Amino acid sequence: MVRVLVQVVGIVCLWWWWSSAAMAGTESIKYKDPNQPVAVRVKDLLGRMSLEEKIGQMVQIDRSMANAEVMKSFFIGSVLSGGGSVPLPQASAQDWVDMINGFQKGSLSTRLGIPMIYGIDAVHGHNNVYNATIFPHNVGLGATRDPELVKRIGAATALEVRATGIPYVFAPCIAVCRDPRWGRCYESYSEDHQIVQDMTEIIPGLQGDIPSNSRKGVPYVGGKKKVAACAKHFVGDGGTTKGINENNTVIDWHGMLSIHMPAYSDSIIKGVSTIMVSYSSWNGEKMHANRELVTGFLKDTLKFKGFVISDWEGVDRITSPPHSNYSYSVQAAVQAGIDMVMVPFNYTEFIDDLTYLVKNNVIPMDRIDDAVARILLAKFSMGLFENPLADYNLVNELGSQAHRDLAREAVRKSQVLLKNGENGTNPLLPLPKKAPKILVSGTHADNLGYQCGGWTIAWQGFNGNNYTRGTTILAAVNSTVDPSTEIVYHENPDSDFVKSNNFAYAIVVVGEHPYSETFGDSMTLTMVDPGPSIIKNVCEAVKCVVVIVSGRPIVIEPYISSIHALVAAWLPGTEGQGVTDVLFGDYGFSGKLSRTWFRTVDQLPMNVGDSHYDPLFPFGFGVTTESVKDLVRR
Repeated sequence: MVRVLVQVVGIVCLWWWWSSAAMAGTESIKYKDPNQPVAVRVKDLLGRMSLEEKIGQMVQIDRSMANAEVMKSFFIGSVLSGGGSVPLPQASAQDWVDMINGFQKGSLSTRLGIPMIYGIDAVHGHNNVYNATIFPHNVGLGATRDPELVKRIGAATALEVRATGIPYVFAPCIAVCRDPRWGRCYESYSEDHQIVQDMTEIIPGLQGDIPSNSRKGVPYVGGKKKVAACAKHFVGDGGTTKGINENNTVIDWHGMLSIHMPAYSDSIIKGVSTIMVSYSSWNGEKMHANRELVTGFLKDTLKFKGFVISDWEGVDRITSPPHSNYSYSVQAAVQAGIDMVMVPFNYTEFIDDLTYLVKNNVIPMDRIDDAVARILLAKFSMGLFENPLADYNLVNELGSQAHRDLAREAVRKSQVLLKNGENGTNPLLPLPKKAPKILVSGTHADNLGYQCGGWTIAWQGFNGNNYTRGTTILAAVNSTVDPSTEIVYHENPDSDFVKSNNFAYAIVVVGEHPYSETFGDSMTLTMVDPGPSIIKNVCEAVKCVVVIVSGRPIVIEPYISSIHALVAAWLPGTEGQGVTDVLFGDYGFSGKLSRTWFRTVDQLPMNVGDSHYDPLFPFGFGVTTESVKDLVRR
């Protein structure tokens, strides 16, 4: 009897041990259970990670350095495409998906199987990708004064980005550009912080509308057709002295709070997932090393719960010259509160230095845990653990007609009519579609690359019509006018040619060459040659409308007396028909300047409200017109 009892007790104990082990096994994978609260999943996973695995999550490398083995061996948390960094020329959506899935499989093969997150600059549509819809740059969208339109653009961009297997975009830029000499001014919606705040509606377009019960500051991405967004560049990047890129913003705390900070508060309320730090300095202190603002204000005061990411090699640039004391830079950046570090190429040195700093108690483990927890929170919140691999289901969204129609709408709403006849009399616009013979001229009339600007296919943009698909302004004119109208295209005609041809009117399209970042800094803000001579040769001989294709106001006052109608087209993107929609009166002009148009560069910086405000065209200016249809109806 005793022997039987011992056997029964033994069996019960064995069953209890096995059940406990099974339950422990279930509990041991809480981070893999989508039914668990995100906070529980983050805590569980973080508790299982080694220092090596944690630091790997903080690393973002360029795709040119990535492969499955690198992802697995270094536990890399993120990969990006820099400007122009593509799988192959004219890569299809399927090519992108295949490449990214290859990297992801390396990440999933690690001990804990933490998926990487792939990021890309999609700053006016999915602009690195062949055949994508290229929307107007932000300077033009600011002129629309239409946050709902911008939200729809965000949703369309998210679909095209997801079509290529990418779940994360480095957009929107919410800089408040206070000086058009800055080479990134076209990435800013306006010189006025309120317009920039209004345009943060692109964030719920990209990410989805946050649930009503969502806690402030918690990142949100609403499913597989949405992407994580990134508000950038924190903070004051648009206020540097003389508009010099990556330079110093000299402003007091009140000015910072009232001009450059409000859009960040709005973005956080709307659930933005990530925030990118600026290369620039505030009153002499590099933002990448500014603990007071990154941790003290952004994280602690504004309650931002997503992750903070550096800019491209931003940690290197804490010192001058860059990379001259890298270990110090790593320490300063991570202690400032940067969570993910964009080290496109030099990732092994970063990993080694950060590991040394932690092991020697220079950087505390709780700072590493905070960084990794924020990264994991974003990954869990967007469903990356449940759906780490992309598929081909959305490939037809890339460059879809619906998105091109949306871009065309955005173009026409962004056009600002600055002049139409003398003092509003004898207006030239709308142009008649039926005329014996018309002239189209100018450096930008038949150049898709110039029309799109920087950050298109390549970092600095491109020249010509062969690098992606779209409609130039010349092609749009051809498809708009009456079939009986003879169109003569001459990029740079002399005055005798113009005078001898008896044109009914001329369309002159001139402006700036494409540029990005520091390459666009300009102290002169002039149109490219031979733009001025084209205006002189054409407009002094025939009635002309001049269309300015530029990322900012440029010098135009010396030529304006000979111009009959003047249009600011900004950088409209691939859908040139949006320009002709308003030139020919299918729609009326409605755009309003989101930037002050100066007379001379000597006035700069000059923004609305300044005591020395004496613009050629003031902030908010724009002649409105009715469509031909409405005019006829009246």
